[in-house]
Amino acid sequence: MVFCTLFDSFYLDKGLALYRSLEKNCKHFKIYIYAFDDKAYKVLKSHNLTNAVIIPEIELEHEYPILKKLKEERSKAEFSWTCTPVSIEYVLNKYGEDNCTYIDADLYFFMDADILLEEIKAANANIVITPHRFTDSAKDRHLLSRSGKYCVEFNYFDNTDNSRQALTWWKERCFEWCYHIYEKDRMGDQKYLESFPSLFNGVHELQNLGGGVAPWNLKQYEYTGKKEHDSAPIMRERATGREFPVVFYHFQSMRYISENYIIVRSETHSKQTKDVLYRPYLQELEDIRHELKGEGVTFPVTQSYASNPLIKFVQKYILRFKMKSLSDLYNLRQFRR
Repeated sequence: MVFCTLFDSFYLDKGLALYRSLEKNCKHFKIYIYAFDDKAYKVLKSHNLTNAVIIPEIELEHEYPILKKLKEERSKAEFSWTCTPVSIEYVLNKYGEDNCTYIDADLYFFMDADILLEEIKAANANIVITPHRFTDSAKDRHLLSRSGKYCVEFNYFDNTDNSRQALTWWKERCFEWCYHIYEKDRMGDQKYLESFPSLFNGVHELQNLGGGVAPWNLKQYEYTGKKEHDSAPIMRERATGREFPVVFYHFQSMRYISENYIIVRSETHSKQTKDVLYRPYLQELEDIRHELKGEGVTFPVTQSYASNPLIKFVQKYILRFKMKSLSDLYNLRQFRR
């Protein structure tokens, strides 16, 4: 499969973990990585990632001059969201790929993504959108109204006219408005996806439950104690008993509270379920952070991409300590070799 992602030096550990998970599990893949600052670009180039094409952010700004203005007006997170559609379009335009799938930098693959490509081909899809898979609980209905039905995490577009029309429409909407503000029909780059099925043909909603497991839906599943190919945990959907291997997991909302402790905010109370997902990922991150430290790259414990000073303060000094389950707290010393 052909992927693209984007991140800056604060996400180097996660971005490299994503790459290594693809390298371990995917027989054939290529990933275009947009390095959103000079440090990220230099480090990524120095690692000689065989299946990656490293693109400096300035290339996007040259291709889309409006980005320079938008970068000044939006927070780091909002600017990254603004660039999601163009990151896909640029790969299709410049490199002539038959298709490109945007993936978030904090994903981690546990098995070959080809199983998802097989579903896409079988559906004869031009565009793929991935649902959050919220439940019908009051809390999840609230999340649905705020964040939308679909998640910008695994978004496939092929190089057909139909797909390109959708991509152009999404790009233009993000240029017009892309903020971390919850409105009825807009939130960042994400809620725009809800219009795709009614506006465009060839839109497919990803059906494989293993594509899109994340903290916001993990409570619906439990680990069976089995793995596929010795790496992909097999989960059971509590409501139906249906079993499936995890293709990728979205490690969103993890918060370091010190150099030695992290709160993963998994949204499940099952220690067995969270351990089978989070322990391999935390091990990978600690290995990468150790390597990067030897290259002079370190990571601040507190960080926020918010532009609002009050929100930034709350994120850095209050929300990062929020914990619903004591087993969400991991001592990172156990992962250091």
